[in-house]
Amino acid sequence: MLRGMTESRRAIRRACAEDASELTRVAFAAKRHWGYDESLIELWRRDLTVAPDAVERDPVYCATAGEAILGFYGLTREGDVFELDHLWVDPPQMGAGVGAALLRHAVATASSLGGSVLRIASDPNAEAFYRRMGARRVGEVASTPPGRTLPVLEIELAAASDPVRRSGVRRSRSE
Repeated sequence: MLRGMTESRRAIRRACAEDASELTRVAFAAKRHWGYDESLIELWRRDLTVAPDAVERDPVYCATAGEAILGFYGLTREGDVFELDHLWVDPPQMGAGVGAALLRHAVATASSLGGSVLRIASDPNAEAFYRRMGARRVGEVASTPPGRTLPVLEIELAAASDPVRRSGVRRSRSE
């Protein structure tokens, strides 16, 4: 049973293409954890499936204990805005700090890559988690099936990591 493992025995590593099927399994298991009907799970199949080429192309990291993958996240970017495309935790590991560790790592990764904002289109069941972790709700986006919406949250990366911007002092264009 991995849930009882201490945080010191966990690691976060870059995922590789060979991890894609296990990452997909974790995503499906986590989505099913919320009690969604299988017809909805099937409707979301494409969004829950992690392609090997996406793992190679985008920043995708997984939390591990030994060889076991406990959860993972994936980022995409447009300019200096990063999108959290995935953040899933295997249900037996939920509540054990894996999701928090992954989100902190995602924030650090996006910030280190020059990001200013991490945007999250959250499952409604996960919104409270993201808000506890410092995200603020900025709107909502249409989802599937028609009529369903997802909350959109953001974490300002530069404000969190740059003491000059955090203080409200404007930088000159030359900095």
